[in-house]
Amino acid sequence: MADADIQRSTPLGSLVSGAAALARGTDLDQTLESLVGTAASAVGASNAAISLQDPDRPGPELTFTIGLDEAGQAALGRAAGDVAHPLTAAAIERREIVGPDAVAFPLIVSRNAIEQGLGAITFAWPAAHAPADDEVAFLRAVADLVAVAVDRFRLTSTIAERSEWFERLAHTDPLTGLANLRTFSRVLELELARAGRQRSEVSVAVFDVDDFAATNDAAGREGGDDVLRSVAAVIAGAVRLVDTVARLGGDEFVVIAPGSAGITVARRVLDDIGALPEANGRRITVSAGVARFPTDGTDAESLVAAARSAAARARTEGSGSLEATPG
Repeated sequence: MADADIQRSTPLGSLVSGAAALARGTDLDQTLESLVGTAASAVGASNAAISLQDPDRPGPELTFTIGLDEAGQAALGRAAGDVAHPLTAAAIERREIVGPDAVAFPLIVSRNAIEQGLGAITFAWPAAHAPADDEVAFLRAVADLVAVAVDRFRLTSTIAERSEWFERLAHTDPLTGLANLRTFSRVLELELARAGRQRSEVSVAVFDVDDFAATNDAAGREGGDDVLRSVAAVIAGAVRLVDTVARLGGDEFVVIAPGSAGITVARRVLDDIGALPEANGRRITVSAGVARFPTDGTDAESLVAAARSAAARARTEGSGSLEATPG
């Protein structure tokens, strides 16, 4: 046996190896395999298992084992379904359990001076084994390191999820899930730059919900929000994969349509919205204005202004109208 293996097979060597895995590990399973595997070897345990408590589930579930084949894992999973099983009891009751051939420890961390139970860990021997006090103290320390490892990786996962959520929130409209003004502006600048290089067209179509103020007055804010979500879903479903749909605010929506198909896309949107059922006794319609690059504007600001002007002219013609710029 190599010197490093001999060192890892001792309780002190196991703790050193486990602490290093915890400090430098980037994968929870690999960290637990190193930490728990060396600990089991140090005390001669034939297998070890960890159950974790998911906040969204009623009880702890077997999530990690060492030294068990598939049949053994399945058998332990069934046995741990009994609340009296050491692995489950230690997690639920948050207490150490020392049996004739196994020991179990709760996995507990403290946050803001409040203890939180994460699950439990058990070490088992192939025959009757009465662990000495120093073995129990060693395995208790290992359980604490496992608890820290689980808590750390859960926090990392939570931070990553929150970061992803904030990133998504920064680019989407929270009411409709469409792109927001920030994303729209960025995409339009990129499309205009591409069209300028390729000497191609880009259309911007603006859609305003007709008589939206009256809808809000009649149906209330929640009813108005329902109308906006319905319009957003129709627009998103009517456009092409290459198009970008955004909500600029209020009842104003916009589509960036690369190429020369902007008017065709806008007409399809009007037809699909016209097929929506009435909301609180009122038809849902939109007025639309379309402007084209480079004919109606050579930058984002002038192009959007031209599309808004066309939409304003469409509103004067009646509900559900479409107006393109004179160019």
